[in-house]
Amino acid sequence: MKIGDFLTIETYSIEYDSVEKYRSKIIDKNKNYIYIDYPVHLKTKRTTAAIRIGTKMAAEYLGEDQSVYRFKTEVMDKKNGKIPTLALMLPNDEQIERIQRRQYVRIETAVDVAIHSNENKLTTFATVTFDLSGGGLSVVVPKGFRLVDGEMLTIYLVLPMHSGEYHYLHLPGEVVRFIERESGANIASIKFIEQNDQDVQVIIRYCFEKQREARQKELH
Repeated sequence: MKIGDFLTIETYSIEYDSVEKYRSKIIDKNKNYIYIDYPVHLKTKRTTAAIRIGTKMAAEYLGEDQSVYRFKTEVMDKKNGKIPTLALMLPNDEQIERIQRRQYVRIETAVDVAIHSNENKLTTFATVTFDLSGGGLSVVVPKGFRLVDGEMLTIYLVLPMHSGEYHYLHLPGEVVRFIERESGANIASIKFIEQNDQDVQVIIRYCFEKQREARQKELH
């Protein structure tokens, strides 16, 4: 973990008898604690200051190797500086678990997609994909638009199948990396979150069909 990394946080709510999910950013760290800004609830999009000292939580972050890492921690303190923060107990290396994620085949394909930022009402644009897999996609970002690493999105994806039918998918996603290029359009790499198995199967089937088409062309 390093300063600037985003955390996905899970806490148990006694009031709602459910697991509540938040997103936060690492503001500072030392040998004992990591300091995060006040978390934003993933569904309501509201910042919460109601998480108390002593609250136990699970947190996930994306490592430099693009693997997801998970650990358990506890809120140890609150600090009211220029940016109010929560101090979380820093886990030992052996307490951080690497999550094995399903590996999906990624194909290069240009299909219509619309991107809507859940955090910036002005950021909505139509574009095409650069590549696609069951776990995420990369999109071409038109000039004048910018996405931020960790930004939460709604993705409207249209997949034309070999049968002639079209699948219209609404997918929640998170920006993994925004790549600025000196020549040509910028690219945003996005991972799908809270995946619906039915949607994933449609995407995998589409990718399989495109692979098969490519192989057939190579044989002719």
